[in-house]
Amino acid sequence: MGTRSQMLELAILGRLREVPTHGYELRKHLNATLGAFRTLSYGSLYPALRTLTDRGLITADEPTAATGLPGRRARIVYRITAAGLAHLEGSLATAEPAVWDDDASFDVRFTLFGSTDATTRLRILEGRRARMVERMENLRQSVGRTSRRMDAYTAELARHGLEQVEREVAWLERVIDTERGTRGALDYGDISPPGTTRTSGPSAQPGDAAPPPGTRPAGTPTADATGAPATSRNEPLNKEKA
Repeated sequence: MGTRSQMLELAILGRLREVPTHGYELRKHLNATLGAFRTLSYGSLYPALRTLTDRGLITADEPTAATGLPGRRARIVYRITAAGLAHLEGSLATAEPAVWDDDASFDVRFTLFGSTDATTRLRILEGRRARMVERMENLRQSVGRTSRRMDAYTAELARHGLEQVEREVAWLERVIDTERGTRGALDYGDISPPGTTRTSGPSAQPGDAAPPPGTRPAGTPTADATGAPATSRNEPLNKEKA
């Protein structure tokens, strides 16, 4: 089975773990949340659902009589099984190079980080960062060698592609810095949004006063232009902060 098929099945199981649903709503959810599957068709979704059903990882409830508008077809509702939950948990505990090499695979796994342990999350993020840094350097060299032979539009498209990779590298560095300071699977989502009065840092408590404008809490490393702490950006990726 190919990597894309595996990631599609993982995305389906992740959604069905949250709520039983029928194929139409499942397709809408995947298209809305996973950039890699914006072109997901029923021709891809339903074979995956049949495979998961045959393997006992999900069940397909028999459709009941349709209610509402006359002529409306009843829809099959899919539910994850105990075997499906076990398979999902085992898959989320693994991190292989294909997860960060393939864009679609990385997108799917990132959406499931809320149920992934911190060590696996960090391994995936660091693997993705290493791959994107390699891609960025290759693009820089390619653009430098060929830009003079390109017409203006082709050269601009090449620069656009390079900028996209550079932005992802900067984003990954910020997420990695955040992950190194978290303690559990849901800590990343607990970070206070902009505009709250909670101070930053692990010792902050709800209701703490916000620091005066232009100041930083004691011990906070200076951030560079990308927003990532300068100290961590210069450290090896596998070096844990004290």
